[in-house]
Amino acid sequence: MEPQALPAAAVLHYWEERARRFGANGAGLAAVCSFGMPLFYNRAIDLSQRLALRRWLRVPPGTRVLDIGCGVGRWSLRLAGRGAAVTGVDHSATMIAAARRRAGSRGLGEQCRFLVQDLATLDAGAKYDLVLSVTVLQHILDADALRASLQRMARHLDRDGRLVLLEAAPARRSARCDSATFRARARGSYLELFEQCGLEVRAMSGVDPAPFRTWLLPYLPAFSPGLRLVALAAATAASLPIDVLFGRALPARSWHTVFVLGHARSPHAH
Repeated sequence: MEPQALPAAAVLHYWEERARRFGANGAGLAAVCSFGMPLFYNRAIDLSQRLALRRWLRVPPGTRVLDIGCGVGRWSLRLAGRGAAVTGVDHSATMIAAARRRAGSRGLGEQCRFLVQDLATLDAGAKYDLVLSVTVLQHILDADALRASLQRMARHLDRDGRLVLLEAAPARRSARCDSATFRARARGSYLELFEQCGLEVRAMSGVDPAPFRTWLLPYLPAFSPGLRLVALAAATAASLPIDVLFGRALPARSWHTVFVLGHARSPHAH
């Protein structure tokens, strides 16, 4: 039985609280990666995501970027530092405030614009060369809101632009890590949705094929705090070399997937 989804107001409160508690701490990973996990665990997640996205984030100066679910600005600031003109969007005002502070402290305030908006009704007022969304759709549990969100992303994508998504999308549906704010949908369900929204896959790669952390997570609540920390450290240490060395090459075994999308080409186009 799937966990019951939280009401929209409760979901927003959940992200606001995470931003208040962790948004100003270090890189803010606890606000945007795995909630309640130790720093080494979230650093491993951050590393595997950076490696998976590295190829697609090498943008020339002046690239127009829309960072969906930008959180505290983890990807927005990286892209702005390469000369991109970045618009970051998040439904949490506290996340956006943290992103603005971080951009200002790094001298990137003029290259970044941050908006508080809900993705399902997004209107950022422009078209973009790159639309980036990292672990956002996996937190939208309502099917209608999910479709509307993807349609909004597509509307903001320039004709020849690139939409890059990184989402929990295993080859087979697995509910073992699902919660009231998270769903790991089967990869095929995303592929069907992309087609329905007028998008086509240009590339696809893996992120984290090592299975140890996802095997462990459902059992953690029953562990004592000390045993929990030891188990997380062991799972992270076992996963890291596999994910770092083979993550991109093993999409069929990966828990998360990078989807690189574009507008569907006309069947008569040359």
